[in-house]
Amino acid sequence: MKGRDRFRIIKTLCLVALVSGSAASHAAATDTPNIILILVDDLGYGDIAAYNEQSKIKTPHLDKLAAQGMRFTDAHAAGSTCVPSRYGLLTGRYPVRAKLDWKSGPVIENDQVTIASYLSGVGYSTAMIGKWHQGLEPVQENLAFDFSEPLQGGPLDRGFDTFFGIHASLDIPPYFYIRGRTATAIPTETINAGSSEGHADGWNHIQGAFWREGLRSEDFVIDQVTPRLLAEAVQVLRSHAGKQEKNPLFLYLALPSPHTPWLPSEEFRGQSGAGLYGDFVMQVDAAVGEILDELDSAGMAGDTMVIFSSDNGPVWYDHNTEHFGHDSAGNLRGMKGDGWEGGHRIPLIVRWPGRVTESSDSDQLVSLVDIMATIADVTATTLPPLAGPDSISFYPELSSEEKAGRRTQLLHDRKVIRDGKWKLMLYLGSGGFTRPKFIEPETGSLLRGQLYNLEDDPSESNNLYAVHPGIVARLSAELEASLNKRRSP
Repeated sequence: MKGRDRFRIIKTLCLVALVSGSAASHAAATDTPNIILILVDDLGYGDIAAYNEQSKIKTPHLDKLAAQGMRFTDAHAAGSTCVPSRYGLLTGRYPVRAKLDWKSGPVIENDQVTIASYLSGVGYSTAMIGKWHQGLEPVQENLAFDFSEPLQGGPLDRGFDTFFGIHASLDIPPYFYIRGRTATAIPTETINAGSSEGHADGWNHIQGAFWREGLRSEDFVIDQVTPRLLAEAVQVLRSHAGKQEKNPLFLYLALPSPHTPWLPSEEFRGQSGAGLYGDFVMQVDAAVGEILDELDSAGMAGDTMVIFSSDNGPVWYDHNTEHFGHDSAGNLRGMKGDGWEGGHRIPLIVRWPGRVTESSDSDQLVSLVDIMATIADVTATTLPPLAGPDSISFYPELSSEEKAGRRTQLLHDRKVIRDGKWKLMLYLGSGGFTRPKFIEPETGSLLRGQLYNLEDDPSESNNLYAVHPGIVARLSAELEASLNKRRSP
């Protein structure tokens, strides 16, 4: 069965779900909002002033968004790096259940329901702008794409009506834009690697102006990508607003910033107290502000739900915090890639005028895999049986309904589980970018992993693994059982 045929089946299933779900719709959901999902790249929990009063970065637009909606304080990415996080967001499925070899082809299966395919099936126009990073084909070794054929397995084959963006991160060649399934220009020019070596601010080799050597297309200017994507997103909103008869809009804006290379525009350089990184975050904040302004200008703000988040934690080391006095992870331990909270606890803000209480906070445990089930509730429809297998709606938090069915457990990866206030890591070390990644247990020691009470110790400074062997045994068993199931209960 061809991918497009499978997508038609998915769309039919979603239409059936819409009909079957109408009787179970929430009384509060009397209309269907536009949905704007903004995902930024490598933004830390402590970068936004609304989350960290000591932030050295000015973020007025995101602060305003938080003041107009709900701020989640215990929200988590589906993974602590780009590919698994985006997979979980789009599919509502834990990335540990999938093979994520994105360099060899698409990681989302042809018949996997995505947020976009689901919303398309229930009557939405769907558009994506930005970073895909879920694999494409045809592709050969070292991401050598065959540009003689349309690129398959991307957004248009996973539920989006339109797409403009890039295949992966802004530091991963080849560098080119894609519109639909076609490169806007073939990458043929070699661009030398960017580097931060010798920088006075002490960036390491994967910070600052870092990107890898590779091929670039003639229309791809690396420091203009964020402005270009913003312009495309604004055009999507204007086009939608100009239609006389229109379906509600779902726009997924996946900005590749403030991921490296940190190349803020001139107007933002030197404006933060956190170097190039902080300046780039300010540019991201301004981009979000432009989207919000466009919603106002188009008269769309009142019937639009805006969801803002980050795909994982920041690339920010202890010496960066000491140098700038800015804690990008917001007093959480670790950073991008790590099993510690700094790797995956992220800002999550939801604004829905007239529905979500302004300046409200929620400490409910949520994950980006929960966006799919939440959107189903927002649109008063029902997911097909196999869709979003690990997605648990946080609509009750948004609507102040009874808190039945709240998430209490979360799998971060194959060796990390969260259950209520307890978090178990079945290894010593960060498990990711922070050194040491792994530490061998000492011979005869009972300390073979990490157990934290996040309610009392959110910075994970007091390892209770040897103190509570019963809790370790219980969570280890639950982790194994969860991995062996096809979906969350």
